Amino acid sequence: MTAADSVTDPSGTAAEAVPLLRVQGLHAGHGAGAVVRDIDLHIAPGEVVGLFGPNGAGKTTTLLTLSGCLPAHAGQIDLLGGPVTARTGARALARRGLRLVPEDRGLFRQLTVRENLMLCLEQRRGGRALIEEALTVLPQLSPLQSRRAGLLSGGEQQQLALARALLGRPRLLLVDEMSLGLAPRVAAELLRTLRTLAVERGLGVLLVEQHVPAALEVVDRVYALAHGRLVHSGGADELRRDPSLLQAAYLGRDPGVPEQGVRPMQQG
Repeated sequence: MTAADSVTDPSGTAAEAVPLLRVQGLHAGHGAGAVVRDIDLHIAPGEVVGLFGPNGAGKTTTLLTLSGCLPAHAGQIDLLGGPVTARTGARALARRGLRLVPEDRGLFRQLTVRENLMLCLEQRRGGRALIEEALTVLPQLSPLQSRRAGLLSGGEQQQLALARALLGRPRLLLVDEMSLGLAPRVAAELLRTLRTLAVERGLGVLLVEQHVPAALEVVDRVYALAHGRLVHSGGADELRRDPSLLQAAYLGRDPGVPEQGVRPMQQG
């Protein structure tokens, strides 16, 4: 049973999990053209979900749409306690508890590690405690606080990007290519950190990742995209037992389903 199947309520009994994210019939893209079409997915508290697929499949477009950086063309998104409409922006979603760790890491390379962290706090009370909390999760950053971000190694930069996201105490974390440019050992360590955060904090994680074997060690479920459409969804155990299932998805077969039943994006 995965985190998607049940959660434990305060009385200690199992109860059906309320998804942090539920997406139905999502169509999205850059400008007028649709990159992803008819996407359905969900994420529960404490669950790490993989979003896999070949380059150009629409993975990053999906993350950018869910984070409010791109508008959805059609479909329904319920995120962190409320619907996402055409008027909902990225800042409003961040206030609900969503954070995105982008592929380019989004760091200020000329600023120090400490300065990068301070910029995320927006003068919030208890900022120092929040920084210390993030550094406890990622202790290798602690002795590097006076070093400029541009001088960090790839793994250290990725840790800093994750630490910046954690300062907002997110409930849902979207992570784009955690292992990009990293040594396998460093990538595996960061992926395990995501698993630990999900388990210990009830954090939901949607992980876009090209290093699939390492990602399969930490995810509960997997969605696979090809040509902008979902071509596979299922448990990670299933894919660990039968890698050919994901290999077939990576071949990028085009479902060839005509555009039907497109649900307009909610206005509100």
